[in-house]
Amino acid sequence: MSLRHFPWLVRAALASVVGLCLTSRSSAQAPAANFAGKQITVAVASTPGGGYDSYARLLASHIGKYLAGNPNAITSNMTGAGGNTLARYINSVAPKDGTWIALVLPATITGGIYIDKSKLQYDPSQLVHIGSANSEIDMCFVRSNTGVTKLSDALAREVTMGASAVGGATREQPLVLNRMLGAKFKIISGYPGTREILLAIERDEVSGVCGMSYSSMRMQKGEWLENGFIRAISQNHPSGDKTLTAQGVQRAVEFAKSDIDLQAMELIYSQQIFGRPFVVAAGMSPGVVTALRSAFMKAMNDGQLKADAHKMGLDINPVAGDELQKIVDRLYASPASVIARAADALKAEP
Repeated sequence: MSLRHFPWLVRAALASVVGLCLTSRSSAQAPAANFAGKQITVAVASTPGGGYDSYARLLASHIGKYLAGNPNAITSNMTGAGGNTLARYINSVAPKDGTWIALVLPATITGGIYIDKSKLQYDPSQLVHIGSANSEIDMCFVRSNTGVTKLSDALAREVTMGASAVGGATREQPLVLNRMLGAKFKIISGYPGTREILLAIERDEVSGVCGMSYSSMRMQKGEWLENGFIRAISQNHPSGDKTLTAQGVQRAVEFAKSDIDLQAMELIYSQQIFGRPFVVAAGMSPGVVTALRSAFMKAMNDGQLKADAHKMGLDINPVAGDELQKIVDRLYASPASVIARAADALKAEP
């Protein structure tokens, strides 16, 4: 997936240059960073065994060879609060010397657009982007025995969906479809991650999940797609994928009831640009940021990493950290009316 799937956002991002903000994060004149004798921790806001965890472990196994001093890298899982537990830790507790990198959830990046930052206890817009391993098209999947074969069916028939906590895509995406389109998803929240949700689907505790990409489902439960146990019913994305659309997988934005709803849905779905976003805290030395960004892109283009990713069923289509940083700044400058509509659709149940 590339940024061509977000034409409205690309045009906006290219329309202005956020020079002051990026200059403060720039490191063109910064001294080189050396990680000799240090250990890198790649922390991930998900449980072991899922897609995010796999991407974190993949990066940890390769990034050290592209950092001066060739440090060893390990992974650590830190779940909670829809990914915000890890983001808060990175921002306020973890060392700010480049030895802690966080793989957060895309909703963590965009959450500060709609949520009072005092409640989050940090500002997501100030996280520094190292890069994303890919961009995604998130989808809704349901068991074939539900009788729901496309999104329009879910506008008339209740389907029980497993979900994580507030702030996670698996909770937010069916909620948006309910509130903006009138879908009848019954959302069962509280699962730690997609691995547990998929287990609940297997046990028939819930009938489906939203907020997973096709590649993630293929990696974790490829046999379900092959034998028809589960099917994709919607693309929760501004433009979707032409191949999936041709196969009859409906795009959620086609059902938007007004222009402002369409813009709000596009804003919410823009988080998929970030795919698998690796970040560090604000205030990091520019030299360290440059070193991490360079090492990230080199690792993502490493032949062995790509071979490992292929074996694991992981999609590698990296987006550079400085490019993501520009998009963050544009998203946080979205029109107030669009932000308000998106926030209303995402707000927690009373």
